[in-house]
Amino acid sequence: MSAFAAVDLGASSGRVIVSDESLRLSEVHRFANRPVRVSGTLYWDILGLYREIEYGLGLAGPVRSVGIDSWAVDYGLLDSAGKLLGNPVHYRDGRTRAAEPSDELYAASGIQFLAFNTVYQLLADRLDRAETMLLIPDLIAYWLTGEIGAEVTNASTTSLLDVHDRTWARGLIDRLGLPSRIFPPLRRPGDPIGAVPIGDRSAELVTVASHDTASAVVAVPATSERFAYISCGTWSLVGVELTAPVLTSRSFTNEAGIDGTIRYLRNVMGLWLLQECLRAWGEPELEPLLAAAAGSRPFAAVVDADASVFLPPGDMPARIAAECRRTGQDPPADLPAFVRCVMESLALAHRATLRQAIRLTGREVEVIHLVGGGARNALLCQLTADACGLPVVAGPAEATAVGNILVQARPAGVVTSLAEMRALVAGTQRLTRYEPKGDEARWDEVAAVLR
Repeated sequence: MSAFAAVDLGASSGRVIVSDESLRLSEVHRFANRPVRVSGTLYWDILGLYREIEYGLGLAGPVRSVGIDSWAVDYGLLDSAGKLLGNPVHYRDGRTRAAEPSDELYAASGIQFLAFNTVYQLLADRLDRAETMLLIPDLIAYWLTGEIGAEVTNASTTSLLDVHDRTWARGLIDRLGLPSRIFPPLRRPGDPIGAVPIGDRSAELVTVASHDTASAVVAVPATSERFAYISCGTWSLVGVELTAPVLTSRSFTNEAGIDGTIRYLRNVMGLWLLQECLRAWGEPELEPLLAAAAGSRPFAAVVDADASVFLPPGDMPARIAAECRRTGQDPPADLPAFVRCVMESLALAHRATLRQAIRLTGREVEVIHLVGGGARNALLCQLTADACGLPVVAGPAEATAVGNILVQARPAGVVTSLAEMRALVAGTQRLTRYEPKGDEARWDEVAAVLR
Protein backbone atom coordinates (compact mmCIF):
# COMPACT_ATOMS: atom_id res chain seq x y z
CA MET A 1 0.00 0.00 0.00
CA SER A 2 1.40 3.40 -1.01
CA ALA A 3 2.01 6.27 1.40
CA PHE A 4 1.92 9.97 0.55
CA ALA A 5 3.26 13.08 2.31
CA ALA A 6 1.46 16.43 2.31
CA VAL A 7 3.33 19.63 3.12
CA ASP A 8 0.54 21.97 4.18
CA LEU A 9 1.53 25.56 4.94
CA GLY A 10 -1.07 27.74 6.61
CA ALA A 11 -0.90 31.40 7.52
CA SER A 12 -0.23 30.62 11.19
CA SER A 13 1.29 27.12 11.14
CA GLY A 14 2.62 24.42 8.86
CA ARG A 15 2.56 20.67 9.04
CA VAL A 16 3.85 17.56 7.33
CA ILE A 17 1.19 14.85 7.21
CA VAL A 18 1.58 11.28 5.98
CA SER A 19 -1.34 9.21 4.76
CA ASP A 20 -2.00 5.75 3.37
CA GLU A 21 -4.42 5.00 0.53
CA SER A 22 -7.35 4.89 2.98
CA LEU A 23 -6.75 8.47 4.16
CA ARG A 24 -5.49 7.44 7.59
CA LEU A 25 -3.58 10.59 8.46
CA SER A 26 -0.55 10.91 10.70
CA GLU A 27 0.88 14.32 11.50
CA VAL A 28 4.64 13.79 11.72
CA HIS A 29 5.64 17.43 12.22
CA ARG A 30 3.87 20.70 13.07
CA PHE A 31 5.57 24.07 13.25
CA ALA A 32 4.71 27.70 13.77
CA ASN A 33 4.58 30.17 10.90
CA ARG A 34 5.53 33.49 12.45
CA PRO A 35 6.03 36.55 10.24
CA VAL A 36 8.84 38.96 11.01
CA ARG A 37 8.64 42.76 10.84
CA VAL A 38 11.89 44.45 9.79
CA SER A 39 12.26 48.20 9.20
CA GLY A 40 8.50 48.58 8.97
CA THR A 41 7.90 45.75 6.46
CA LEU A 42 6.20 42.46 7.38
CA TYR A 43 7.94 39.40 5.90
CA TRP A 44 7.42 35.65 5.89
CA ASP A 45 10.29 33.69 7.45
CA ILE A 46 10.60 31.58 4.32
CA LEU A 47 13.99 30.07 5.19
CA GLY A 48 12.70 29.00 8.58
CA LEU A 49 9.70 27.38 6.90
CA TYR A 50 11.97 25.54 4.45
CA ARG A 51 14.09 24.24 7.32
CA GLU A 52 10.97 22.90 9.06
CA ILE A 53 9.71 21.29 5.82
CA GLU A 54 13.00 19.47 5.30
CA TYR A 55 12.97 18.30 8.91
CA GLY A 56 9.36 17.12 8.63
CA LEU A 57 9.99 15.22 5.40
CA GLY A 58 12.89 13.50 7.15
CA LEU A 59 10.36 12.14 9.66
CA ALA A 60 7.90 11.01 6.99
CA GLY A 61 9.44 7.61 6.33
CA PRO A 62 9.16 5.90 2.94
CA VAL A 63 6.53 7.62 0.80
CA ARG A 64 5.62 7.31 -2.86
CA SER A 65 5.26 11.06 -3.41
CA VAL A 66 5.08 14.51 -1.82
CA GLY A 67 2.77 17.47 -2.50
CA ILE A 68 2.99 21.08 -1.32
CA ASP A 69 0.19 23.59 -0.73
CA SER A 70 0.07 26.99 0.96
CA TRP A 71 -1.81 30.26 1.16
CA ALA A 72 -2.15 32.29 -2.03
CA VAL A 73 -0.92 35.59 -3.54
CA ASP A 74 2.54 35.91 -1.91
CA TYR A 75 5.72 35.14 -3.82
CA GLY A 76 9.49 35.12 -3.94
CA LEU A 77 11.59 36.69 -6.68
CA LEU A 78 14.63 34.94 -8.17
CA ASP A 79 17.49 36.64 -10.00
CA SER A 80 19.08 35.37 -13.19
CA ALA A 81 21.21 32.94 -11.19
CA GLY A 82 18.15 31.45 -9.47
CA LYS A 83 18.91 33.11 -6.14
CA LEU A 84 16.19 34.55 -3.91
CA LEU A 85 16.30 38.35 -4.00
CA GLY A 86 14.66 38.81 -0.60
CA ASN A 87 12.22 37.35 1.88
CA PRO A 88 8.65 37.25 0.55
CA VAL A 89 6.54 40.13 1.87
CA HIS A 90 3.44 39.19 3.89
CA TYR A 91 0.07 40.02 2.32
CA ARG A 92 -0.91 41.84 5.54
CA ASP A 93 2.05 44.22 5.20
CA GLY A 94 0.00 47.14 3.90
CA ARG A 95 2.27 48.21 1.03
CA THR A 96 -0.67 47.89 -1.39
CA ARG A 97 -3.40 49.47 0.72
CA ALA A 98 -3.89 52.23 -1.89
CA ALA A 99 -4.76 49.71 -4.64
CA GLU A 100 -8.08 50.21 -6.43
CA PRO A 101 -10.39 47.81 -8.31
CA SER A 102 -10.03 47.45 -12.06
CA ASP A 103 -12.73 46.35 -14.52
CA GLU A 104 -10.02 45.23 -16.95
CA LEU A 105 -8.38 42.98 -14.35
CA TYR A 106 -11.70 41.39 -13.41
CA ALA A 107 -12.77 40.82 -17.01
CA ALA A 108 -9.48 39.05 -17.76
CA SER A 109 -8.94 37.07 -14.57
CA GLY A 110 -12.32 36.88 -12.83
CA ILE A 111 -10.60 37.46 -9.49
CA GLN A 112 -12.24 39.43 -6.67
CA PHE A 113 -10.50 42.68 -5.83
CA LEU A 114 -8.36 42.45 -2.72
CA ALA A 115 -5.71 45.09 -2.18
CA PHE A 116 -3.07 42.45 -1.43
CA ASN A 117 -3.60 40.43 -4.63
CA THR A 118 -0.37 39.43 -6.34
CA VAL A 119 -0.82 41.88 -9.19
CA TYR A 120 -0.86 44.85 -6.80
CA GLN A 121 2.12 43.50 -4.87
CA LEU A 122 4.09 43.18 -8.11
CA LEU A 123 3.18 46.72 -9.13
CA ALA A 124 4.50 47.92 -5.75
CA ASP A 125 7.68 45.82 -5.97
CA ARG A 126 11.10 46.41 -7.55
CA LEU A 127 11.38 43.98 -10.44
CA ASP A 128 14.43 45.24 -12.32
CA ARG A 129 16.64 42.38 -11.05
CA ALA A 130 13.88 39.76 -11.02
CA GLU A 131 14.04 36.93 -13.52
CA THR A 132 11.34 34.67 -12.08
CA MET A 133 8.35 35.02 -9.75
CA LEU A 134 7.42 31.92 -7.78
CA LEU A 135 4.40 31.67 -5.51
CA ILE A 136 5.18 30.10 -2.14
CA PRO A 137 4.54 26.39 -2.97
CA ASP A 138 6.39 26.79 -6.27
CA LEU A 139 9.35 28.39 -4.47
CA ILE A 140 9.57 25.48 -2.02
CA ALA A 141 9.26 23.03 -4.93
CA TYR A 142 12.11 24.80 -6.71
CA TRP A 143 14.39 24.55 -3.69
CA LEU A 144 13.56 20.87 -3.24
CA THR A 145 13.98 19.84 -6.90
CA GLY A 146 15.61 22.64 -8.88
CA GLU A 147 12.57 22.72 -11.21
CA ILE A 148 10.78 26.00 -11.99
CA GLY A 149 7.06 26.24 -12.69
CA ALA A 150 3.76 27.73 -11.54
CA GLU A 151 0.79 25.59 -10.47
CA VAL A 152 -2.42 26.74 -12.11
CA THR A 153 -4.88 26.88 -9.18
CA ASN A 154 -2.55 29.13 -7.22
CA ALA A 155 -1.54 31.09 -10.32
CA SER A 156 -5.21 31.95 -10.81
CA THR A 157 -5.16 33.96 -7.55
CA THR A 158 -2.58 36.40 -8.97
CA SER A 159 -5.25 38.20 -11.09
CA LEU A 160 -2.91 37.61 -14.04
CA LEU A 161 -4.20 34.26 -15.31
CA ASP A 162 -6.78 34.25 -18.09
CA VAL A 163 -10.01 32.98 -16.52
CA HIS A 164 -11.15 31.31 -19.74
CA ASP A 165 -8.11 29.43 -21.06
CA ARG A 166 -5.98 29.22 -17.87
CA THR A 167 -2.85 30.66 -19.40
CA TRP A 168 -0.93 33.76 -18.35
CA ALA A 169 -2.81 36.85 -19.57
CA ARG A 170 0.18 38.15 -21.54
CA GLY A 171 -1.63 41.10 -23.07
CA LEU A 172 -2.78 42.30 -19.65
CA ILE A 173 0.69 41.74 -18.19
CA ASP A 174 2.21 43.88 -20.95
CA ARG A 175 -0.36 46.67 -20.52
CA LEU A 176 0.39 46.81 -16.80
CA GLY A 177 4.08 47.21 -17.52
CA LEU A 178 5.06 44.02 -15.73
CA PRO A 179 8.02 42.07 -17.17
CA SER A 180 6.65 39.03 -19.01
CA ARG A 181 9.85 37.07 -18.30
CA ILE A 182 9.05 36.59 -14.61
CA PHE A 183 5.99 34.38 -15.20
CA PRO A 184 7.10 30.74 -15.37
CA PRO A 185 5.60 27.82 -17.31
CA LEU A 186 2.36 26.51 -15.85
CA ARG A 187 1.84 23.11 -14.25
CA ARG A 188 -1.42 21.23 -13.68
CA PRO A 189 -2.42 19.21 -10.61
CA GLY A 190 -1.06 15.69 -11.04
CA ASP A 191 1.98 16.71 -13.08
CA PRO A 192 5.30 15.29 -11.83
CA ILE A 193 7.91 17.89 -10.81
CA GLY A 194 11.05 16.01 -9.78
CA ALA A 195 12.72 13.86 -7.17
CA VAL A 196 12.88 14.96 -3.53
CA PRO A 197 15.60 13.38 -1.35
CA ILE A 198 14.14 12.01 1.90
CA GLY A 199 16.87 10.49 4.02
CA ASP A 200 18.55 7.73 2.01
CA ARG A 201 15.57 7.51 -0.37
CA SER A 202 13.80 9.81 -2.78
CA ALA A 203 10.15 10.48 -3.60
CA GLU A 204 8.44 12.15 -6.52
CA LEU A 205 7.27 15.71 -5.93
CA VAL A 206 3.81 15.82 -7.52
CA THR A 207 1.96 18.99 -8.45
CA VAL A 208 -1.15 19.21 -6.30
CA ALA A 209 -3.82 21.91 -6.11
CA SER A 210 -1.23 24.09 -4.40
CA HIS A 211 -3.58 26.86 -3.31
CA ASP A 212 -4.70 25.53 0.07
CA THR A 213 -8.34 26.36 -0.63
CA ALA A 214 -8.22 24.45 -3.92
CA SER A 215 -6.93 21.40 -2.07
CA ALA A 216 -9.58 21.83 0.63
CA VAL A 217 -12.38 21.94 -1.96
CA VAL A 218 -11.09 18.69 -3.49
CA ALA A 219 -11.75 17.11 -0.07
CA VAL A 220 -15.35 18.35 0.25
CA PRO A 221 -17.32 15.10 0.86
CA ALA A 222 -20.17 16.11 -1.45
CA THR A 223 -22.51 13.44 -2.80
CA SER A 224 -24.30 15.69 -5.32
CA GLU A 225 -23.76 18.98 -7.14
CA ARG A 226 -26.23 20.85 -4.90
CA PHE A 227 -23.76 21.98 -2.28
CA ALA A 228 -21.93 25.05 -1.10
CA TYR A 229 -18.65 25.02 0.79
CA ILE A 230 -16.95 27.06 3.45
CA SER A 231 -13.23 26.44 3.78
CA CYS A 232 -12.80 27.89 7.24
CA GLY A 233 -9.46 28.74 8.81
CA THR A 234 -7.69 32.07 9.15
CA TRP A 235 -9.93 33.03 6.22
CA SER A 236 -13.38 31.72 5.38
CA LEU A 237 -13.72 31.02 1.66
CA VAL A 238 -17.45 30.78 0.95
CA GLY A 239 -18.72 29.62 -2.40
CA VAL A 240 -19.99 27.05 -4.88
CA GLU A 241 -18.32 24.89 -7.50
CA LEU A 242 -19.01 25.70 -11.17
CA THR A 243 -17.95 24.48 -14.59
CA ALA A 244 -17.62 27.98 -16.11
CA PRO A 245 -16.80 31.43 -14.71
CA VAL A 246 -19.48 33.96 -13.75
CA LEU A 247 -18.25 37.52 -14.27
CA THR A 248 -21.29 39.58 -13.25
CA SER A 249 -20.01 40.75 -9.83
CA ARG A 250 -16.52 41.95 -8.99
CA SER A 251 -17.10 41.03 -5.36
CA PHE A 252 -16.79 37.32 -6.20
CA THR A 253 -13.76 35.45 -7.43
CA ASN A 254 -13.44 32.74 -10.09
CA GLU A 255 -10.43 30.74 -8.97
CA ALA A 256 -9.24 27.65 -10.82
CA GLY A 257 -10.04 24.26 -9.32
CA ILE A 258 -8.95 20.83 -10.43
CA ASP A 259 -10.36 19.15 -13.54
CA GLY A 260 -11.51 22.43 -15.08
CA THR A 261 -13.78 23.43 -12.18
CA ILE A 262 -14.24 26.99 -11.00
CA ARG A 263 -14.20 27.89 -7.31
CA TYR A 264 -16.74 30.70 -7.32
CA LEU A 265 -16.27 32.26 -3.91
CA ARG A 266 -15.68 35.30 -1.80
CA ASN A 267 -13.13 35.79 0.94
CA VAL A 268 -14.59 36.39 4.40
CA MET A 269 -12.25 37.43 7.21
CA GLY A 270 -12.60 34.08 9.01
CA LEU A 271 -11.11 32.90 12.29
CA TRP A 272 -8.44 35.60 12.05
CA LEU A 273 -10.66 37.73 14.29
CA LEU A 274 -10.71 35.02 16.98
CA GLN A 275 -7.00 34.24 16.57
CA GLU A 276 -6.04 37.87 17.09
CA CYS A 277 -8.38 38.18 20.10
CA LEU A 278 -6.72 35.15 21.69
CA ARG A 279 -3.29 36.62 21.02
CA ALA A 280 -4.30 39.92 22.63
CA TRP A 281 -5.60 38.03 25.69
CA GLY A 282 -2.39 36.06 26.18
CA GLU A 283 -3.48 32.84 24.42
CA PRO A 284 -6.07 31.48 26.91
CA GLU A 285 -7.42 27.95 26.34
CA LEU A 286 -10.03 28.11 23.60
CA GLU A 287 -12.46 25.30 24.46
CA PRO A 288 -13.64 26.76 27.81
CA LEU A 289 -14.13 30.13 26.12
CA LEU A 290 -16.25 28.56 23.37
CA ALA A 291 -18.32 26.70 25.95
CA ALA A 292 -18.89 29.92 27.88
CA ALA A 293 -19.68 31.80 24.66
CA ALA A 294 -22.33 29.21 23.79
CA GLY A 295 -24.12 30.24 26.99
CA SER A 296 -23.69 33.97 26.47
CA ARG A 297 -26.61 36.18 25.48
CA PRO A 298 -27.32 35.82 21.75
CA PHE A 299 -26.94 38.85 19.47
CA ALA A 300 -25.68 41.16 22.21
CA ALA A 301 -23.37 42.73 19.61
CA VAL A 302 -22.24 41.95 16.06
CA VAL A 303 -19.75 43.52 13.67
CA ASP A 304 -19.08 43.40 9.94
CA ALA A 305 -16.43 40.66 9.88
CA ASP A 306 -15.21 41.90 6.49
CA ALA A 307 -14.52 45.48 7.61
CA SER A 308 -11.04 46.54 6.48
CA VAL A 309 -10.24 47.73 10.00
CA PHE A 310 -9.88 44.05 11.00
CA LEU A 311 -7.31 43.14 8.32
CA PRO A 312 -4.00 44.15 9.99
CA PRO A 313 -2.59 42.35 13.03
CA GLY A 314 -2.94 44.12 16.37
CA ASP A 315 -5.36 44.68 19.21
CA MET A 316 -8.46 42.99 17.79
CA PRO A 317 -10.67 43.29 20.91
CA ALA A 318 -10.19 47.08 20.89
CA ARG A 319 -11.15 47.28 17.22
CA ILE A 320 -14.22 45.10 17.75
CA ALA A 321 -15.30 47.30 20.66
CA ALA A 322 -14.79 50.43 18.56
CA GLU A 323 -16.89 48.98 15.71
CA CYS A 324 -19.67 48.12 18.17
CA ARG A 325 -19.72 51.69 19.47
CA ARG A 326 -19.65 53.05 15.91
CA THR A 327 -22.80 51.08 15.07
CA GLY A 328 -24.63 52.09 18.26
CA GLN A 329 -24.08 48.84 20.18
CA ASP A 330 -22.57 48.23 23.60
CA PRO A 331 -19.21 46.44 23.29
CA PRO A 332 -18.96 42.91 24.70
CA ALA A 333 -18.55 42.95 28.47
CA ASP A 334 -16.24 39.95 28.93
CA LEU A 335 -14.18 37.41 27.00
CA PRO A 336 -17.01 34.91 26.33
CA ALA A 337 -19.17 37.78 25.06
CA PHE A 338 -16.36 38.83 22.69
CA VAL A 339 -16.11 35.24 21.40
CA ARG A 340 -19.89 35.09 20.94
CA CYS A 341 -19.75 38.37 19.02
CA VAL A 342 -17.05 37.02 16.70
CA MET A 343 -18.86 33.71 16.09
CA GLU A 344 -22.20 35.36 15.31
CA SER A 345 -20.51 37.95 13.11
CA LEU A 346 -18.77 35.21 11.11
CA ALA A 347 -22.04 33.29 10.76
CA LEU A 348 -23.70 36.46 9.43
CA ALA A 349 -20.85 36.92 6.94
CA HIS A 350 -21.19 33.30 5.82
CA ARG A 351 -24.94 33.84 5.39
CA ALA A 352 -24.62 37.04 3.35
CA THR A 353 -21.92 35.63 1.10
CA LEU A 354 -23.69 32.35 0.44
CA ARG A 355 -26.98 34.09 -0.38
CA GLN A 356 -25.19 36.34 -2.85
CA ALA A 357 -23.39 33.41 -4.48
CA ILE A 358 -26.69 31.56 -4.93
CA ARG A 359 -28.34 34.66 -6.41
CA LEU A 360 -25.50 35.36 -8.85
CA THR A 361 -25.11 31.79 -10.09
CA GLY A 362 -28.64 30.42 -9.84
CA ARG A 363 -27.11 27.42 -8.11
CA GLU A 364 -29.43 25.25 -6.01
CA VAL A 365 -27.89 24.52 -2.60
CA GLU A 366 -29.20 21.87 -0.22
CA VAL A 367 -26.25 21.53 2.17
CA ILE A 368 -23.18 23.46 3.27
CA HIS A 369 -19.91 21.59 3.66
CA LEU A 370 -17.70 23.37 6.20
CA VAL A 371 -14.14 22.07 6.01
CA GLY A 372 -10.83 23.06 7.58
CA GLY A 373 -9.99 24.02 11.15
CA GLY A 374 -13.34 25.71 11.66
CA ALA A 375 -15.01 22.28 11.41
CA ARG A 376 -13.78 21.65 14.96
CA ASN A 377 -15.66 24.72 16.22
CA ALA A 378 -19.12 23.36 17.06
CA LEU A 379 -20.47 26.78 18.03
CA LEU A 380 -19.49 28.32 14.69
CA CYS A 381 -20.88 25.35 12.74
CA GLN A 382 -24.25 25.49 14.53
CA LEU A 383 -24.51 29.27 14.20
CA THR A 384 -23.69 29.00 10.47
CA ALA A 385 -26.45 26.41 10.02
CA ASP A 386 -28.88 28.63 11.95
CA ALA A 387 -27.95 31.79 10.04
CA CYS A 388 -28.06 30.16 6.59
CA GLY A 389 -31.12 28.01 7.26
CA LEU A 390 -29.33 24.99 5.79
CA PRO A 391 -27.70 21.86 7.22
CA VAL A 392 -23.95 22.14 7.78
CA VAL A 393 -21.78 19.03 7.40
CA ALA A 394 -18.53 19.74 9.22
CA GLY A 395 -15.33 17.98 8.25
CA PRO A 396 -12.77 16.97 7.41
CA ALA A 397 -10.85 19.37 9.63
CA GLU A 398 -7.63 18.54 7.74
CA ALA A 399 -9.32 19.05 4.36
CA THR A 400 -6.36 20.81 2.77
CA ALA A 401 -3.96 17.97 3.58
CA VAL A 402 -6.58 15.40 2.52
CA GLY A 403 -7.10 17.15 -0.83
CA ASN A 404 -3.33 17.41 -1.31
CA ILE A 405 -2.99 13.65 -0.74
CA LEU A 406 -5.95 12.77 -2.99
CA VAL A 407 -4.40 14.57 -5.97
CA GLN A 408 -1.21 12.59 -5.40
CA ALA A 409 -3.23 9.38 -5.12
CA ARG A 410 -4.71 9.73 -8.61
CA PRO A 411 -1.49 9.17 -10.59
CA ALA A 412 -0.83 6.27 -8.21
CA GLY A 413 -4.10 4.68 -9.37
CA VAL A 414 -5.89 4.85 -6.01
CA VAL A 415 -8.68 7.05 -7.42
CA THR A 416 -9.51 8.07 -10.97
CA SER A 417 -11.88 11.05 -10.68
CA LEU A 418 -12.93 13.95 -8.46
CA ALA A 419 -16.15 12.07 -7.65
CA GLU A 420 -14.12 9.07 -6.45
CA MET A 421 -11.93 11.35 -4.35
CA ARG A 422 -14.96 12.82 -2.60
CA ALA A 423 -16.56 9.42 -2.09
CA LEU A 424 -13.36 8.23 -0.40
CA VAL A 425 -13.47 11.26 1.91
CA ALA A 426 -17.13 10.66 2.78
CA GLY A 427 -16.42 7.01 3.54
CA THR A 428 -13.31 7.48 5.68
CA GLN A 429 -13.38 10.83 7.47
CA ARG A 430 -15.22 11.92 10.62
CA LEU A 431 -18.12 14.21 9.69
CA THR A 432 -20.66 15.99 11.93
CA ARG A 433 -24.04 17.26 10.74
CA TYR A 434 -25.65 20.39 12.22
CA GLU A 435 -29.31 21.02 11.49
CA PRO A 436 -30.56 24.62 11.41
CA LYS A 437 -32.63 25.77 14.35
CA GLY A 438 -33.82 29.04 15.81
CA ASP A 439 -35.68 31.95 14.27
CA GLU A 440 -34.49 32.97 10.79
CA ALA A 441 -36.33 36.30 11.12
CA ARG A 442 -34.14 37.14 14.11
CA TRP A 443 -31.06 36.74 11.94
CA ASP A 444 -32.64 39.13 9.43
CA GLU A 445 -33.11 41.71 12.21
CA VAL A 446 -29.52 41.39 13.40
CA ALA A 447 -28.13 41.61 9.85
CA ALA A 448 -30.00 44.91 9.46
CA VAL A 449 -27.81 46.40 12.21
CA LEU A 450 -24.81 46.16 9.88
CA ARG A 451 -26.42 47.65 6.78
